[in-house]
Amino acid sequence: MGTVSAVRMETFLAVARHNSIRRAAAQLHITEAAASAAVAHIEKQLGAKLIAKSGRGIALTEAGRVYAEYCRSILGLMKEAHAAVRRAETGRLRIGVVATAGEYVLLRLLVSFRDRYPEIELGLSIHPRDLLFIELQHHETELVIAGRPPRDTGLVVRARRPSRLVVVGAPGRGHDPRTATWLLRGPGSGTRETTLALLDRLQIRPPALTLGTHGAVLAAAREGLGITLIHSDAVEADVAQGTLVTVPVEGTPLDRPWHAVTTGTPTPAARLFVAHMIDPRRVGDHAFHPVGDGTGPLPRLSSPTEPGPAPPSER
Repeated sequence: MGTVSAVRMETFLAVARHNSIRRAAAQLHITEAAASAAVAHIEKQLGAKLIAKSGRGIALTEAGRVYAEYCRSILGLMKEAHAAVRRAETGRLRIGVVATAGEYVLLRLLVSFRDRYPEIELGLSIHPRDLLFIELQHHETELVIAGRPPRDTGLVVRARRPSRLVVVGAPGRGHDPRTATWLLRGPGSGTRETTLALLDRLQIRPPALTLGTHGAVLAAAREGLGITLIHSDAVEADVAQGTLVTVPVEGTPLDRPWHAVTTGTPTPAARLFVAHMIDPRRVGDHAFHPVGDGTGPLPRLSSPTEPGPAPPSER
């Protein structure tokens, strides 16, 4: 079997994403003939058909779906390898984060991190939890801040920060959790799964409305459309201002800490960010708590000319 270049893999992944040679070519700014040739070259090297006609378009074959997953991992590892050989202070860091943590947890950490390491190029990926952990497994991101990762994925929790899930709604409505409309995030959201599990435990079947985004759920709750289970970080200001109130529901509040998660071999920049986020000298009350995992100590935050204590060792 011959070799397949990274450029051809990128082209094939674009075709896989769009289910279209034409749209993939437009995205990559190449001709349709070049995109078709790249896919044909890969098929010849593998001795397998990766795409097939489907109606007016194309679709991946089973072999194509399998190969696409490998391409994602290979290209992610190549980018990760490039970042790993650069000095941590001048590298690139791709962070994946769920919407709530992105708005109310991560931004506070990024300000002080960016001030300290201005030469690190930062990239953010904001998606539901399940998609973020898939990206991390494929090395498309290097660090994820979200709920607990699935078991048996090889992902490692590096640090945690306490957080609680509370039920909130508009004031003056006398919300009854058995009859009130429950406002839900979209599929793939950890909070959505927790809400549905809570309703099962309570053995109630109230009406539910899926609004998808974090912002839409909050706006609907403020307007009195229903109640929602949400991280307390996201509603601190609303509760303080009286635009939302906490609704007493059996079994709540729920402890649901934020997790900082990497692969088993984090890049230098990811290690540097974890070391930063667990250092209360740098981030104050927003600090995460380190989690021992046996992979060795995190790097020091201090520079060679700036003394400082080493970070806590991992158990």
